[in-house]
Amino acid sequence: MSTSGGGLGGALRSGKGIGCEAVQVFTSSPQQWYSKPVTQEMVDDFKLAQKETGISHVVCHDSYLINLSAPDPAKREQSVDGLTNEMLRCALYGIPYVVSHMGAKVQQTAEEALVKVAEATERILDNTPDSVTLLMETTAGQGSSLNSNFEELGWLLEALKGHPRLAVCLDTCHVFVAGYDIRTPEKFDAVFDQFDKIIGIDRLKVVHCNDSKKGLSSKIDRHEHIGQGEIGPAAFEKLMNDARFESIPIVLETPDAPEGHEMNLKKLRSLIQQ
Repeated sequence: MSTSGGGLGGALRSGKGIGCEAVQVFTSSPQQWYSKPVTQEMVDDFKLAQKETGISHVVCHDSYLINLSAPDPAKREQSVDGLTNEMLRCALYGIPYVVSHMGAKVQQTAEEALVKVAEATERILDNTPDSVTLLMETTAGQGSSLNSNFEELGWLLEALKGHPRLAVCLDTCHVFVAGYDIRTPEKFDAVFDQFDKIIGIDRLKVVHCNDSKKGLSSKIDRHEHIGQGEIGPAAFEKLMNDARFESIPIVLETPDAPEGHEMNLKKLRSLIQQ
């Protein structure tokens, strides 16, 4: 939900207005490095909005500029500082999860880039409060993005020795265009069995729920309304009725917000089997 006009508290109130029980926000502009200081007044309004709306599940997405594996040391350091500050802002608000794309190879091998991500992530976790968990997002594999396959996410978890504050946010559109077919209940189960084997289902803390404008293995990140894209409704019906996801926040990032979000939220709820 947008924070324009009402800050994070306004985002929760807007979310409640369309029926949300979980909301994802940005604590600052995702397109620039600068962020305004968090004041006590901003925190108080956010806490008040949580009480007013009953929305306790809040997720933050970090800046799109972050690249923890940037080959330029100065840019990598800027990314470390940026993500550290994001985690610190979330700690002030009491937001438990920060979702990050983590990094992109940019003229490096995946192995070289992953080592840089692991080193940067360790520093970030060492310098941020225990109240905030960093969620590595599954990516579409567009361009040189890392973490479009479960093996890379698993490698990072292992490199960080299974750090308790490092986990995963899975995006349905991203995994599909990266090559994981979830279009039928059987294929859906096979993909999540693979996820569990390589990463561990207990490490899945948030789901980004989006259909895809583009086809399987296309590596093109274009979100579509639920049931209207290349994934289709069966995967989302499975998601909404699978006990493994019962306590995991499911967040929409579909087009035409906020009207599209309201429509897609109703669509998802209509898929729940009574």
